[in-house]
Amino acid sequence: MHNDDIGEVSAQLSPTVGASTVARWRKSSASNPVGNCVELAVLDDGGVLVRNSRFPDGPRLAYTHAEMAAFVRGVQAGEFDDLL
Repeated sequence: MHNDDIGEVSAQLSPTVGASTVARWRKSSASNPVGNCVELAVLDDGGVLVRNSRFPDGPRLAYTHAEMAAFVRGVQAGEFDDLL
């Protein structure tokens, strides 16, 4: 993954985000070059924000560290292979 974008994140996006914080958005180097990507940003508390790269100012989903770790373990175990 590589750094893609740095931007302000407001408290309206997630209860896990403080009044404002700087998010370093990242996406996989294997992402589609026309911008159809999912981007991630790690928060100071270990939580993770997720957004669609086509809509960088659009909605973001916020997950705790534990929620994201469970998801990644599921991906690694092949639980979502039927989606591709």
